[in-house]
Amino acid sequence: MQASIVVVGSLNMDLVVRAERLPMAGETLAGESFTTVPGGKGANQAVAAARLGAQVAMIGCVGDDAYGVQLLQSLAAEGIDCQAVSISAGTSSGVALIVVGAASQNAIVVVAGSNGQLLPESVQRFDALLQPAKLIICQLEVPALTVLHTLERGHALGKVVILNPAPVAGPLPSNWLALADYLIPNESEAATLTGLPVTSRETAEGAALKLLALGAGKVIITLGGEGAVFADAQGVEHFPAPNVQPVDTTAAGDTFVGGFAAALLAGRGEREAIVFGQRAAALSVTRAGAQPSIPRIGDLESV
Repeated sequence: MQASIVVVGSLNMDLVVRAERLPMAGETLAGESFTTVPGGKGANQAVAAARLGAQVAMIGCVGDDAYGVQLLQSLAAEGIDCQAVSISAGTSSGVALIVVGAASQNAIVVVAGSNGQLLPESVQRFDALLQPAKLIICQLEVPALTVLHTLERGHALGKVVILNPAPVAGPLPSNWLALADYLIPNESEAATLTGLPVTSRETAEGAALKLLALGAGKVIITLGGEGAVFADAQGVEHFPAPNVQPVDTTAAGDTFVGGFAAALLAGRGEREAIVFGQRAAALSVTRAGAQPSIPRIGDLESV
């Protein structure tokens, strides 16, 4: 079946250590457990969209190592079309080193590895996947020129384009913002994009309005337990988050993006899709790991 969502982005193997707390600079801290879990923002969002009802294809790159094999197998097991996930010879797969503390916060170091080999021509080679799709999702864990090409191509084809600007090191060019139908940063990413502090619902609303002024079409700033702020030309609206007890916040934002996209394609309105994405993300934080925490559509009845 033809994919209705194409995700262009990263695949990483997450190397996860759980500890009582996050270590301080220069400190050696005893960990409690270690696991390897398929992740990467692109792959996480693809898995979330697939588990939450969409037909999904992935465009990405893995290394010719054991992690690459596992990453491809994990996507295929979700029914995701992996024909456009290439294998880069002589390159390690991307990895993310994640420490999760007892308070459910995390610290992450990402090594791009083969994700850095996902070039614009890699996307061009699979343009036949983009043409019939209805929605395209990008993040920033692959080369910037690849993201820009995908945004431009998606816009030219008239697709719904979602840009999750993560990770982001500074403001994005205004033409990037204008190419995305939905810009979905979290609070720290919104602060980096705008230069404004984002520490509350009110400051998030101000940042969302600035992003609109900078050229974004519509903006959703996710605020974790504080919910989300949605802004478009008609104004700004706050969506409270479901009340849950978090265990691990890894991939919560990715779950929201995938859930929001899947809900849009299922015919839900924007606001209903935001609430759907929030419910999925809320359930994900009650479970450990990246992709293992992402719920299936039937699970959402409990949230």
